[in-house]
Amino acid sequence: MLGVVFGSPRLLTRVRRLLAAPVLTRGRWLLAVPVLTLGLSACGITEPVAGRGQIVAVGAENEYANVISQIGGRYVKVAAIMSNPNTDPHTFEASPSVAATVAEARLVVQNGVGYDTFMNRVEAASPDASRRVIDVQTLLGLPASTPNPHLWYSPATMPRVAAAIAADLSRLLPAHRRTFAANLARFDRSLAPWRAALAAFRARYAGTPVAVTEPVADYMLEAAGTRIATPFSLQADIMNGTDPAPQAVSLEDGLFNDHTVKVFLYNRQVTDTLTQGFLALAAARHIPVVGVYETMPTGYDYQGWMLAEVRALTRAVADRTSTTHL
Repeated sequence: MLGVVFGSPRLLTRVRRLLAAPVLTRGRWLLAVPVLTLGLSACGITEPVAGRGQIVAVGAENEYANVISQIGGRYVKVAAIMSNPNTDPHTFEASPSVAATVAEARLVVQNGVGYDTFMNRVEAASPDASRRVIDVQTLLGLPASTPNPHLWYSPATMPRVAAAIAADLSRLLPAHRRTFAANLARFDRSLAPWRAALAAFRARYAGTPVAVTEPVADYMLEAAGTRIATPFSLQADIMNGTDPAPQAVSLEDGLFNDHTVKVFLYNRQVTDTLTQGFLALAAARHIPVVGVYETMPTGYDYQGWMLAEVRALTRAVADRTSTTHL
């Protein structure tokens, strides 16, 4: 089927590398879009049908969909566009079901910062003046040049998103505004264990040097008071699927060989040969590793997922225990 690719020249270079690579490699913001229909074949989305008194809502990422569900309760039918924790969320193909779902949605939450630009295209294909769209980048007042798009790992993000969801749902379904306000208050309280775990780590282990592959969990690591020793240039190159400078790779190797870092955190959803090499070196130097997720893993809600990530970090530092799967 005839299609087009949205993206930058950097992305086109990445596509060529993907076609030539013998192993799984990274792609950033690749969206193969048929001319007439859009969707997400890998996620198996089925169009939600709202019942009486309900509205359809969409989260571009499943962590946002989960929070919509927590705030909206039985008054929303929620669909998540990116929800498979075993695939690279930066690279996927479109299918008709996403377009149909977004066309029905009265509320959409998307990340922005270039992470899910495809949502703007899908929304434009089915314009609806009554649809409420929460773009988290815009909500937080962040510039498009924000280098780390993984906004949901910041403890400051989701309370703002949840409040915006409650406000928009109250406009769409004003008869249930008290329910949405109560659900918002409950959600805010439910974040307390995550905040407490971050504070406890920071109080005991502030300044702990860590190495990473990508900036997936950097906002959380900063909130925990760790010192990220990996240069951001290396993180950005791995995230964007470009070849890091040899000097940066050597520097990362040195963090393991010299035992400079106490923990190595990697994006477990996509591991290329470079990441596999770092993992092997960390194992050889007896440095514990923690696999972090871009997409909320099965069996968790948002707050439980974030708490599990902090607990995995704590185990790595306190007990030298690795956690590669939540």
